[in-house]
Amino acid sequence: MTNRRNTIVIMGVSGSGKTSVGKALSDKLGWQFKDADDYHPMVNKEKMRQGFPLNDQDREPWLQILRAKILSWSQDKIPTILACSALKQSYREILAEKSPVTFVYLKTERDVLQKRLESRSHEYMNPALLDSQLSTMEEPDEALVIDGNLPIDEILVSIVQALGLV
Repeated sequence: MTNRRNTIVIMGVSGSGKTSVGKALSDKLGWQFKDADDYHPMVNKEKMRQGFPLNDQDREPWLQILRAKILSWSQDKIPTILACSALKQSYREILAEKSPVTFVYLKTERDVLQKRLESRSHEYMNPALLDSQLSTMEEPDEALVIDGNLPIDEILVSIVQALGLV
């Protein structure tokens, strides 16, 4: 799988552990790690900082940037772990357009998400946006679904085994 799909998107709502799991998986595999949050335009970051959820129109330029990055990494054969919410099927279709992507969905209970968000500091992600993210989330049909409530070490073992990564 790694020779065809050299981009793994760790997806889920805010607080699901995308960045923590993505960085740990990147370290384990020796792959590049990127966080989709780094590619948001400032206007999106400011909107979220103020507690306003993004809509499809807000996300479109961001998704196009990410798609171009994924395509570039794929063409350059740079194995990459990307932490990205990828909340809707249409977003995942944009991300995977012209480049095979493996999605890993960290499915996490709401109370766990809330506790994580309340205990962390984030540049712009307002914990008040959790309900908006949960209502926007379209659970994927074609993704590896992992229990995001588990400790990171167990999550990594599950991903590596399920995807046949060494």
